[in-house]
Amino acid sequence: MNRPVIGITAPTRMTKWGPWDMDATVIPATYALAVIEGGGIPVILPPEDGTTDIISGIDGLVISGGPDIDPSMYGADLDPDTLDTYPEQDIREIALIKASIEADLPVLGICRGMQIMCVSEGGSMHQHLPKTPGYESHGSWNGAFSDHEVTFEQGTEIHRVLGKSISVNSTHHQGVRDTGNLKVTGRANHDGLVESVMYEHLKFFHGLQWHPERINQYQMYAALVKAARSS
Repeated sequence: MNRPVIGITAPTRMTKWGPWDMDATVIPATYALAVIEGGGIPVILPPEDGTTDIISGIDGLVISGGPDIDPSMYGADLDPDTLDTYPEQDIREIALIKASIEADLPVLGICRGMQIMCVSEGGSMHQHLPKTPGYESHGSWNGAFSDHEVTFEQGTEIHRVLGKSISVNSTHHQGVRDTGNLKVTGRANHDGLVESVMYEHLKFFHGLQWHPERINQYQMYAALVKAARSS
C-alpha cells in the first residue's frame, strides 16, 4: 500500500541546540510518530515558507498545537492572560488551511490547530478559560495535563471512528468561543466546551481540542491517512 505524505506544521522558537541557543523549527516527536503509526510519511513544514505551494506536494496536513493565537486574527483586543503569540505563524497557518479547503486536502487540527481552523473560518476564542464564566474549571494548562470525557454527535465521522464518547487529555487555557462556519461534533461532558469540529462538505477536515498523539490514541490520524490515500 502507498504511504501518503502528511505535512505537519511546526513553529520556530529559540531552542537549546547542542551548546547553542538558537532558533529551531521543532515539534514533539509524537506528531510524526502518530502519522507513521497511521500509515503515513511525516514531513515538517516550517512557518518561514510563506507560500501555499506545498499543498500540491503533500497528501494531507496536520495543523499542530502550540502557543496562543494572536487575538487580532479574530478582531479582539489582547487579553492580559494571552501570552506568547506569533502572528506570522497564525497568518501562515490560516493561508495553509484556506488553500487546503480549496484543494479539498485532508486536514487534521490538534489543540491550537483546531482553534486556528475555527478562526480561519470566521470563529473566535475565549482567551482565558479560568476567568470565563462556565469554564473556570475546564482542565489543566501551562504544561500540566488533566482528563475529561467528550461526547460526539451521532452520525458524524468522528462518532463513527471514536464512538459515542471518549476520555481525552486537556492542557489548554484558551477555548473556542465561536466555531465560525465549522460544525461542532463534540463537546466536553462537564462544561460543554467545544472539543471537536469539522466541515461536512469536505473529504476530511477535522479539528480536535486534545492531543490524541500523546496518549497513543491514533484513530483520527489513521483516518486522516486513509482519506489522504484516497485523494
